[in-house]
Amino acid sequence: MNWIILALISAVFLGIYDVLKKVALNGNAVFPTLFFVTLTGTLFFTPLILISKFQPGWLQGKMLFIPPLKGKEQLLVFMKSILVTISWVLSYLALRNLPITIVSPIRATSPLWTLLGAILLFGERLNGLQWLGVSVTLGFFYLFTFAGKKEGIHFKSNVWIWCIIGGTLSGAASSLYDKYLLTFIDKMALQAWFTFYQVFLLVPMVLFYWRPRKHKYTFEWRWSIPLITVFLLIADFVYFYALSIPESLVSIVSPIRRSGVVVAFLFGAFIFKEQNLTRKAYLLFGILAGIFIIMYGSR
Repeated sequence: MNWIILALISAVFLGIYDVLKKVALNGNAVFPTLFFVTLTGTLFFTPLILISKFQPGWLQGKMLFIPPLKGKEQLLVFMKSILVTISWVLSYLALRNLPITIVSPIRATSPLWTLLGAILLFGERLNGLQWLGVSVTLGFFYLFTFAGKKEGIHFKSNVWIWCIIGGTLSGAASSLYDKYLLTFIDKMALQAWFTFYQVFLLVPMVLFYWRPRKHKYTFEWRWSIPLITVFLLIADFVYFYALSIPESLVSIVSPIRRSGVVVAFLFGAFIFKEQNLTRKAYLLFGILAGIFIIMYGSR
């Protein structure tokens, strides 16, 4: 199935994207870093939006063409931007303050919450294998809390843990919203405009929250910042393309895409030299096993 191959490609690029985020955020302020990440994406899409509007013949029928959106569609995409911005802010704050080998496995549970949301919103029903996958994922997620304690990270009281949980849940909500939007909005239009709106959502955060505190939260430009956008754009484009295929299932595309966490975990182990890796690796693969049982049961 072509859409499964596309989901795997998206997973690899998403894993490298997570690593680049950690590189960019080490000792760096979150809000300006996130602003320049989204600004890079906007600089890529703005010429395509303008060409598609004023010289449509140049791109019409091609992959990079961005069709116009109506007012209601723009509003729905703006709501998508709010969801993504909430997810990114919370996830970036967590990644700056926690080891990537803690953050990545928690993010890997996102398909579980997507599946549960699909049950509530799209009327999907779980079979026996899916329930087994849910149980395995939740069980290993619970065991993962003990791995964090060995590094002095207590899941119940650590604010950054709650940030990554909040970022994961809002990201799962965004995945469900994508499937709805892509039934009537072109994938390129969705990707271009939600990136564009994110810049405007982040401007007040930079001006009114970070700038008065820049002596405390310093910012340093790094080339990993625009590279974050490059790898995310590729991962998202392939992901949206997979979801736009009529027979694709969000309950399968989402867990495959999330398997990119293995890439991020390996970089955390070998480049960032993080602690307690063997135990975390077992627990990570337990979480992924649960996700793939869900996927298999969703065929």
